[in-house]
Amino acid sequence: MTTRWTVLCEQADLIEGAGIAAMLDGQQLALFYVPESEQKVFAISNWDPIGKANVLSRGLLANLKDQWSVASPLYKQHYELLSGQCLEEEGVQIPTWSVKLETGKVLVACE
Repeated sequence: MTTRWTVLCEQADLIEGAGIAAMLDGQQLALFYVPESEQKVFAISNWDPIGKANVLSRGLLANLKDQWSVASPLYKQHYELLSGQCLEEEGVQIPTWSVKLETGKVLVACE
């Protein structure tokens, strides 16, 4: 299967150490630019399944046990940026997307 990459925004649109919301194929994503991480940019669902709102792009970044995560601004659960796994609630996971930076553009893998 070939991965289809979609240009979502410019790298200059990202905020270092914080999230922004974006729309991809009718879904809200939360993009996080973490220059000190190996991956640099992460894309997760903006939907917090516990708080039941699109708020994760406004969450606070944290590095917990060598894993980058975001704390929901509602009830403070942490979601790993790579896997989408909730660290406090076993069995709760949010969608994630592969992301890459190319020539100043942010590309997200679509299925």
